[in-house]
Amino acid sequence: MPEEEKDKALIVFDYIFHAMRAKPVLEEAGLKSREVAPPAEYRTGCDLAVEIDATDVDAAENVLIEKGVMMLDILFMPKGSEFVPVYLTNLMKTVDYGDFVMVRCGNMKITYQKGSGRIVNISGGGCPDIPYLGMKLYGTVIGQGPKPRTLGKTICAYTLEHAYEKALEIFKKENKKRK
Repeated sequence: MPEEEKDKALIVFDYIFHAMRAKPVLEEAGLKSREVAPPAEYRTGCDLAVEIDATDVDAAENVLIEKGVMMLDILFMPKGSEFVPVYLTNLMKTVDYGDFVMVRCGNMKITYQKGSGRIVNISGGGCPDIPYLGMKLYGTVIGQGPKPRTLGKTICAYTLEHAYEKALEIFKKENKKRK
């Protein structure tokens, strides 16, 4: 059965810390997963969930429990389900400002200078670690400094990491064209 036709399940969490740990733990166990935002009707305080194939629910639940990753619930989403998660790719936006590029994922934005790759702005979000993330990332060259997820443990750090990775991808393509 093709991937898109399979029934899915959504693992939801109370705390972002556990949600951020889930995907690597599942991948280490050989289970395919995808990080998503839970449907609005099912948000409980953490705006990150993990989508898996419904047939993998028992294995995923067992490995997450074994590794101490606390789940809130598992929501089954059969084909045609009314519950639709928000995929991170739908939360990404890129704006070219001439000498600068801004990449947004969710509410978090990172802006870097073309050519040098120097990060000139971090903005958005409402998590308490945003000033710290900005302080550590401002002035660094994208791809050479710390990554947001190594610095913060909030949903803002998580979405900033995705914006950072997309910005790095764009920066590398720009540099390749220049050569």
